[in-house]
Amino acid sequence: MLMTWLNTNADLDYQPVAVSGFQDASSKVSGLLRMKFSTRLDGELPADKLFAAIGNFDAMERLLIGRGASVARIDPAQEPGIGMGWNIGFDWRGRARSLRLAVTRFDRPELLTMVGRSEAVDVAVNATVVALSRARSRLIFETEVRPRNMKARLMLQTAKLGKAQLDRRYQNRIREFVDQMSGQVA
Repeated sequence: MLMTWLNTNADLDYQPVAVSGFQDASSKVSGLLRMKFSTRLDGELPADKLFAAIGNFDAMERLLIGRGASVARIDPAQEPGIGMGWNIGFDWRGRARSLRLAVTRFDRPELLTMVGRSEAVDVAVNATVVALSRARSRLIFETEVRPRNMKARLMLQTAKLGKAQLDRRYQNRIREFVDQMSGQVA
């Protein structure tokens, strides 16, 4: 009713946005706002070695544990691939948070997709490896965050004000991540 009073044609402005990579878009709030980060990194590694580095889930688990997160595997799979999943617990802004993360696509040596869900946000991560030559490759890393509640929506709206700074920090973090992961493979 309030929507009708504010806007005579409520269906025009507030249509949920369908986003690929998310399996459950049941929350009306999640379709209204999203924040996407992406970066491209060119490296001196062949494409298969770069993909092996970012797809090394055991090393990724150790990296997260080293940063203070608690990581618990939720699947029995030993080989990397679709269906692998984790419950990840971490502290952020003074509160304990949890994230359930699962691999939804694993196309060696090109594409890795993971989808996560927490109390406040849905997260989709896409990592695409492109061979530039035999010895060089490019990593296109994309992360999309969608709110699941009003608090998260307000947080994302506020974060959009400093998007340029967040983009720089994202690129630096992804570069550090790739450097650490590729150092463990080499």
